[in-house]
Amino acid sequence: MSASTAPVVRRRSPAGGLLRWESLLVVALAGLVVLGNALSPFFLTAGNFANLLSALMEVAIMALPMTLVIIAGEIDLSVESMAGLASSLLGFLWMNGVPLWLAIPLVLLVGALGGLLNGLLIARGGLPSLVVTLGTLALFRGMALIVLGPDGVSDFPTAFTAFGFGSVPGTLIPWPFVVFVAMAIVLAIVLHRTWIGRQVYAIGQNSGAARYSGVRVARVKISLFVLSGLVSALAGIILTARLNTARADAGTGLTLTVVTIVLLGGVNIFGGSGTIPGVVLAVLVIAVMQNALRLASVTVQVQAIALGLLLILSVVIPTSAHQAKSAFDRARAGRPPPAGSVGQGERSSPTKEEEQG
Repeated sequence: MSASTAPVVRRRSPAGGLLRWESLLVVALAGLVVLGNALSPFFLTAGNFANLLSALMEVAIMALPMTLVIIAGEIDLSVESMAGLASSLLGFLWMNGVPLWLAIPLVLLVGALGGLLNGLLIARGGLPSLVVTLGTLALFRGMALIVLGPDGVSDFPTAFTAFGFGSVPGTLIPWPFVVFVAMAIVLAIVLHRTWIGRQVYAIGQNSGAARYSGVRVARVKISLFVLSGLVSALAGIILTARLNTARADAGTGLTLTVVTIVLLGGVNIFGGSGTIPGVVLAVLVIAVMQNALRLASVTVQVQAIALGLLLILSVVIPTSAHQAKSAFDRARAGRPPPAGSVGQGERSSPTKEEEQG
């Protein structure tokens, strides 16, 4: 279809969104900075900020395409396993004499093919993305174990590992953060300023209506999953460089953090709304929170509890606010609540006919 036939979608602009959910994230970020400074005298140092950014960059990079996937009404739970498969495959190729300039494109190709598999099963096969990507979560991790086994591969070139934990010359800015910022800018432009972004929002709001409007829903969804697989493989490569070790279990447990970042950034879990600037702010919020807790010697278990609570709150608060706004609008318009909203054993207000009878 042409750009002129793309459905017009009413959505929050990035500027308008910053006055709403994103403004709460800014307040939360400021509060966490104050808390971190109170917990440790080392918090407000340039070196510490470089460390907190570097520690979360692989997750932050994977969260960007996940944002588009969830806005389109789907989800990809296989990202952490694809990162592990990319790490193990890179280690296997390097161990067998394949130069990195050739190994890295091959690994990225495998990531794109893994995303293509997800996209075809979901968009063409009509299968739920939750089930499909849960299956490929196990599939990709199993493939990683077959490729490399339980052992790790290290001794990578210095230039490669320097990209993982090194910084831009003359600054303390980590190279992976530069990659993240560049990707965030590109995807923000695509999502908020192009007809491709309008299609993604339209699919998330109502895929049937988008299809009847001429949007090639299956093609768009497949493209999003290919992008997710490709970027997850890139994150696996960056993780390998930062740790100077390729392992089949690389990236284990990162999916929870990725999804938490996206939802905390204001993306609707049911699709149809969300912004890249909100997700960028959520990355900073979680990075600062985890760093402050580590400096305060908080255990990993407590950090996991805090992350889980953030995930729950990021779903509960917007949903409750939407329900409250809908109830207020109905009450102001004098309309009855929707069918099924009256709980079992309860009774709504009697109608005029019932009162007269």
